[in-house]
Amino acid sequence: MSAQMPAPSAEARAHSERLQAHIRDQVRAAGGAIPFSRYMELALYAPGLGYYSAGARKFGAAGDFVTSPELGPVFAECVAGCAMQVFGQLGGRCDFVELGGGSGAFAEAALRHLHANDALPAHYRILEPSADLRERQMERLREALPPAVFNRVGWLDGPPGREWRGFLFANEVVDALPTPRFAMRAGEVYEQYVALDAGGRFTLVEQPADALLHAAVRHVERYVGAPFAEGYCSELLVQLPYWIQAVGGLLHDGAMLFVDYGYPRAEYYLPERSDGTLVCHRQHRAHDDPFDLPGLTDITAFVDFTALAEAGVGAGFDLAGYSSQSGFLMANGLADRLAGIGEIDDPVERLRRTNEVKRLMLPGEMGERFQAMAFQRGVDIRPLFAAGDLSHRL
Repeated sequence: MSAQMPAPSAEARAHSERLQAHIRDQVRAAGGAIPFSRYMELALYAPGLGYYSAGARKFGAAGDFVTSPELGPVFAECVAGCAMQVFGQLGGRCDFVELGGGSGAFAEAALRHLHANDALPAHYRILEPSADLRERQMERLREALPPAVFNRVGWLDGPPGREWRGFLFANEVVDALPTPRFAMRAGEVYEQYVALDAGGRFTLVEQPADALLHAAVRHVERYVGAPFAEGYCSELLVQLPYWIQAVGGLLHDGAMLFVDYGYPRAEYYLPERSDGTLVCHRQHRAHDDPFDLPGLTDITAFVDFTALAEAGVGAGFDLAGYSSQSGFLMANGLADRLAGIGEIDDPVERLRRTNEVKRLMLPGEMGERFQAMAFQRGVDIRPLFAAGDLSHRL
């Protein structure tokens, strides 16, 4: 563990040890090894124990990382502006579905903005697998929103089960999908598994990849125009097309918007990125050891936006656009948000909101590191990406 990494409390360490014992049981039950993707799934989502399933705070200054909605309302208001464009084109009854509601900060700001512009959806649904986060979201929104607005909010245990119309949004969700990792050995594709060493500690081992992962790796090699070098390791989210179909396949008319950190495929699999993109977060510090205090540590992988585009189109949508987060925000009402900040009388609040915009927009902050990708069906939101569209990079 990094010398700069703060030591966990005794209670937190005990929680991690309970999760580690649970994962060890799973490894033994599987015959001695589980795919890395299964380890990641357990570390993040094991009921009552995984990072997103337990009660510790994840978001904001008191947590492990800060997402765009935690900075203030600007990000959510711009996304809500995009949703308003969709609702306006569809007319009639529309729904808003948010995947992974976090602290509820996004839903609060988005619903306030939609309400102020007389553009509330018929329903605002949050697909939240964590019972703890769901309770926090419910408490926050009940206290923050007028009853007539809160009454439109509901929670989903899974993707919508019937056809619907409207807008689906996911911020920093795809990066947390449990991902397989592959390694190249003597020209063959291997998958990384998690096993136990003689001391019972987690360790990586490799097994020949199954047909699905093998074909996916060869597809990437053909795309980038060269075979991967000996020892090259990375992530490849082979289940992404199935996930997109599951979460968005029943969206009959509307748009889907995904915001996350990542690269187009040609940049994702650069030769120098030979150990992949996996990154872990704990208490605002990043490291690369997914075995360090599971249950207390977020584990993510950058998004291959070319793969996301292929998955969305494969699910029957048209690609509406792909841009940096800064480009997306500029095209979706940021100028109006800036004008409003300039009219704030309180100098402290005005400075806070100005700094919020800087973090959202500056290349060294979130502006270029995060990307936005939208898909459409039965609507046309391509003009919202026209100025900064980066689809040619895919």
